[in-house]
Amino acid sequence: MSLNEHSMQALSWRKLYLSRAKLKASSRTSALLSGFAMVAMVEVQLESGQDYPQGLLIAFSACTTVLVAVHLFALMISTCILPNIEAVSNVHNLNSVHESPHERMHRHIELAWAFSTVIGTFLFLAEVVLLCWVKFLPLKKTPVDSTKDNSTSISPGKAAAITSTAIMVPSGIIFILFAVHFYRSLVSHKTERVERELDVLVQLQDQLDRGDTLHPTASHFG
Repeated sequence: MSLNEHSMQALSWRKLYLSRAKLKASSRTSALLSGFAMVAMVEVQLESGQDYPQGLLIAFSACTTVLVAVHLFALMISTCILPNIEAVSNVHNLNSVHESPHERMHRHIELAWAFSTVIGTFLFLAEVVLLCWVKFLPLKKTPVDSTKDNSTSISPGKAAAITSTAIMVPSGIIFILFAVHFYRSLVSHKTERVERELDVLVQLQDQLDRGDTLHPTASHFG
């Protein structure tokens, strides 16, 4: 096997292992977060006498449904593609990498990775905020507290919900900024790596061209 073919084989195997790692991370994250969302929706206790804002209930149910749907979609992609990649990665044969569907299913793998780690995580942050509002909003002041302090109209439950929102909004902004920075750094790293590989291939091609031009000359003088 030539050096050029060996480099291409190494690149193909690296892509296979990277795709397998992404699918494993997506499946674990999606199963965990979707399970938490379902438990939160089932276990939350809605007070029958509480007049909940209609928009809050709609936002909570819609966020939970979309969150579960996004993570289950990522989990379905991981479950369908991962066994085929695992079967190829366990075969100790360099040429078996071409039997893996990771190249053809590259877009699906990246879609599952984005749904699980980016969109799904952001929806989970929103789910936590909405859950705090649904859980703490029914808490009212006790009669003793209401007689002692008539100047404030914010109940303890509403204060707790506002506090959780004030904490989670900056956290969500930091999460978005980190995701953008991480994606740009990853793209920059991939670009630099591809440029280095192209430089190596160009050097190899130049060496092969010089060898082809020198060989007929040497045979002619010989």
